[in-house]
Amino acid sequence: MGTHVIKMPDIGEGIAEVELSQWHVKVGDLVVEDQVLADVMTDKAMVDIPSPVHGKVIALGGQPGEVMAVGSVLISIEVEGAGNLKESAAPAPVKEAPVAPKVEAAVESKPAATATPRPAAVCQGPMVAREADERPLASPAVRKHALDLGIQLRLVRGSGPAGRVLHEDLEAYLAQGQSNASAPAAAAYAQRHDEEQIQVIGMRRKIAQRMQDATQRAAHFSYVEEIDVTAIEELRAHLNEKHGASRGKLTLLPFLVRALVVALRDFPQMNARYDDEAQVITRLGAVHVGVATQSDVGLMVPVVRHAEARSLWDSAAEISRLANAARNGKASRDELSGSTITLTSLGALGGIVSTPVLNLPEVAIVGVNKIVERPMVVKGQVVIRKMMNLSSSFDHRVVDGMDAALFIQAIRGLLEQPATLFVE
Repeated sequence: MGTHVIKMPDIGEGIAEVELSQWHVKVGDLVVEDQVLADVMTDKAMVDIPSPVHGKVIALGGQPGEVMAVGSVLISIEVEGAGNLKESAAPAPVKEAPVAPKVEAAVESKPAATATPRPAAVCQGPMVAREADERPLASPAVRKHALDLGIQLRLVRGSGPAGRVLHEDLEAYLAQGQSNASAPAAAAYAQRHDEEQIQVIGMRRKIAQRMQDATQRAAHFSYVEEIDVTAIEELRAHLNEKHGASRGKLTLLPFLVRALVVALRDFPQMNARYDDEAQVITRLGAVHVGVATQSDVGLMVPVVRHAEARSLWDSAAEISRLANAARNGKASRDELSGSTITLTSLGALGGIVSTPVLNLPEVAIVGVNKIVERPMVVKGQVVIRKMMNLSSSFDHRVVDGMDAALFIQAIRGLLEQPATLFVE
């Protein structure tokens, strides 16, 4: 028998260290080539580390949440024969494919299929006996799915590598009638005394650090404006009916991106970055719009570069491409950095008002709330109109309240009179 020692691979892009986010194996497990051993977290993306060999895990090189240098020992695997006795880096890491929501920005959806099709799960019994404190292997998407269904993961038999629980296993479990819904009605009123401690690591820790940094360093103020989007929704429906089959369907986001581009011509101070240490404001001619996107591992902000040079359909295609890349863990570092202003939306879950947090070092973020039909007075008549609020935040250190209000009013005018979006 020999020992194959795998070092933390060089993920590229000048990264010298990464955070170990999650192990998918434990000491004593048998692994096969290309089986995912661990997830590691860079500044922006979650990356899968696969095994280059078949063998048995004999040592793990770190704990989840630990920051490890590139080249440090990640895992030791016992292999048959002499083995590869020299230390080696893991094969090229593969970015994880988390759940992909369906619509724009930060909206919920059903889990999407990964690039490699998985065999259908076969339920091998009603449940699995695990210790109460044993944490079964499962992706964040599967854990959330189980939580939504009211299923205790420790009771579900996993059909994936190393017993990993898959979405199919949850469905098989429900099919066996073992969901919480089948429990006696009295169980719904039973006292509960369980607790769960969740370590803040990986993407969630990065998000927490950035949000804390933004709220501590910037002087946030928010401004909310009501917009009548009836006309632009009619235009969007017309364009989709006429060109949707050949050019793709348009959501509201490309129109919002276009409105930002046009409004920023008169308010260049909003398309800027503020270096508070150097006390320098950099205004940019290029409009690189960050589109806040919810992924299975947390909030990401892929960037639509040079939005000022894009048509509606070009913007729509790029937003869709970037959102899918972010949700599937395939967005590059360049695609997740360099924005000059951010657009954030919760889609149908957008609520009435929100207070978005700035994406430093930017000085403005425009938040989109949901569209609702309401009775409005138009020319003395009560009519039903489609209304939407924009809830936007600014850095009061460099943006005056009057300028922020005028900027949002300019966007409002463009959206309420959509022909002006295209008049040069």
